[in-house]
Amino acid sequence: MSTEPPKPAARRTRLTPEREAELYEAVLALLREVGYDALTMDAVAARTHSSKATLYRQWNGKPELVAKALRHNKPGGIESIDTGSVRGDFHAMVCQADTEQMEKDTALMRGLGHSVHTNPELHRALREWLIEPELVWLDTLLRRAVDRGELAADNPAIPFVAHMMIGGFLACPLIEDRVPDAGYLSRYIDAVILPALGV
Repeated sequence: MSTEPPKPAARRTRLTPEREAELYEAVLALLREVGYDALTMDAVAARTHSSKATLYRQWNGKPELVAKALRHNKPGGIESIDTGSVRGDFHAMVCQADTEQMEKDTALMRGLGHSVHTNPELHRALREWLIEPELVWLDTLLRRAVDRGELAADNPAIPFVAHMMIGGFLACPLIEDRVPDAGYLSRYIDAVILPALGV
């Protein structure tokens, strides 16, 4: 019987922020090019000159890697938005996105396609890393508006604000055959979301 002490578990080496950003950019580029289903960890490893072992040490698999790459791609700082009015908060959020970013986001949505609905692991990862943080921020924004007296706490539109926002973003390419830009989203906020909230 060996008397050697057990070897410590292998540590998960931290990537530098620059290297992590590089990997995320490669993942998003592949997602736009081939879509989620055809995106493989082998392809990510080849594109980024990494080993698959490294990728699996850092992320639990393709769903988490894609979800975190999408999260990294989001404009930063929306959590700190607090203009003092619900209208100001919505418009400040829109001002953070430019047309080029909107085009990229639209391409990413096409790249995900039906995979979101057919892959439970991807859906879970997107909810954890992308959707839930956005919903927390939106809930904070709306609660502040209620506390300020801008919105009635029982306004029936409050639970559907996220649905309206996503709907406006997705409907523009389908109906108007163009990418939504800040001007479109600002008009949509003023014409649809704020009136629904009674603002």
